[in-house]
Amino acid sequence: MENLERNLTLLADFYEFTMANGYIKLGRGDKTGYFDYFFRRVPDDGGYAIFAGLTQLIEYLENLKFNDEDIEYFKSKGIFSDEFLQTMRNFKFTCDVWAVKEGSVIFPHEPIVTVKGPLYQVQMIETMLLLILNHQSLVATKTSRIVRVANGRDVSEFGSRRAHGADAANYGARAAYIGGAVASANAYADRHMGIPATGTMAHSWVQSFDSELEAFRAYAEVYPDSCLLLVDTYDVLRSGVPHAIKVFDELKAKNHKPIGVRIDSGDIAYLTKATRKMLDEAGYEDAVIVVSNSMDEHKIKDLLNQGAKIDAFGVGERLITAKSDPVFGGVYKLVAMENDGEIIPKIKISEDVEKITNPGFKQIYRLYDKETGYMEADLVTLHDEEAPNGEPLEIFHPLFTWKRSVVSNYEAVPLLTQIFKEGKLIYKNPDIEEIRNYAKSELDRVWEEVKRLDSPHAYYVDLSQKLYDVRFNLLKERNDL
Repeated sequence: MENLERNLTLLADFYEFTMANGYIKLGRGDKTGYFDYFFRRVPDDGGYAIFAGLTQLIEYLENLKFNDEDIEYFKSKGIFSDEFLQTMRNFKFTCDVWAVKEGSVIFPHEPIVTVKGPLYQVQMIETMLLLILNHQSLVATKTSRIVRVANGRDVSEFGSRRAHGADAANYGARAAYIGGAVASANAYADRHMGIPATGTMAHSWVQSFDSELEAFRAYAEVYPDSCLLLVDTYDVLRSGVPHAIKVFDELKAKNHKPIGVRIDSGDIAYLTKATRKMLDEAGYEDAVIVVSNSMDEHKIKDLLNQGAKIDAFGVGERLITAKSDPVFGGVYKLVAMENDGEIIPKIKISEDVEKITNPGFKQIYRLYDKETGYMEADLVTLHDEEAPNGEPLEIFHPLFTWKRSVVSNYEAVPLLTQIFKEGKLIYKNPDIEEIRNYAKSELDRVWEEVKRLDSPHAYYVDLSQKLYDVRFNLLKERNDL
């Protein structure tokens, strides 16, 4: 992917800079803090999410800088100290960063990214980190749901024109590809990100000719070996499909094989069944039927349950905006401070139990069943704990602590990998195909009960006893105040 040069350092909530100024002014800027990125709930009440956006986060962190105009901007506000201005003028990113691999299956309340470094720096990157990871993880997760319901049929992302701006269209296409879409209608995503572009014609092509048949013939003349015709401009069954068949016959006579037809409106279930019958009777059993028109996982599920004859889907606005639940609620919270090399866990407490954070510098171990290869549970530990060694573990349910499961005969795999060390990238970024393939391979190792749309089984994410004790003692200290 080409890295288009633009400075996004000031794309941050203003209070990130007022806090940074305060830290620096008070001599606390170089104190070491630890922040975790995690999320509390899977969108659409799903059972899992897909992590996406790490590549763009890396690009952002590698290019953090303040130019002269930025310094002048801070000066113009009249509230920033000379020490802050000088620090920003000489800014260099020096943090350590750990993250799970992009494309990973992720679950609530576990650290997906951990950032350690000077307090003003780890604070300052919050907004962009959340913006990048929340958006792409949202779209990747939504796409994964849609692809699963399509049950082996191709899903292409068609949403650019409904996306919330250019970046949402481009990075949404990328996230959709990671989530399992086979292509995008977005040529930019193809050119700059290596995501296959797809597309044929719009209704305007058909309308621009004197007749539908003339329009189809013209398209077939230009694209004889990739002819897929949009048949719903006027009347699908009375003109669209019959005209398509006529053009397919003409192509066949010239030794070309047509691709198929697309339907973008009307009673999709009825029209596709009738269209399939007409194509088959004309000898085009291999011609595909592609449908679009405000598709999502629920509409696709209903269509397939009705016996609709569909080979592929184009999914637009409801995918690119994740319309049914358009917020991925990832947060970025302080979990520890360091004092003379000692890591001091920190906790945020709330009357809303879900918002109480897990303190400390942590690692995640994913427990894979050795016999089946499936994910059994995730165990969140303090960073310096020994890895689980295969001994039976009692794992508690993430929502109901009275529910538990004993996990044995497992392989424990650490998920958090170091990405930056003292501001230097030490991680080899995989390309988009590797990320996509990894996402698919990991999703294949998730139990079907966790992946189902309705009332999915809640995957077990538990804390080690040592981490649980730290959390409990911090809560007790606060309650005793």
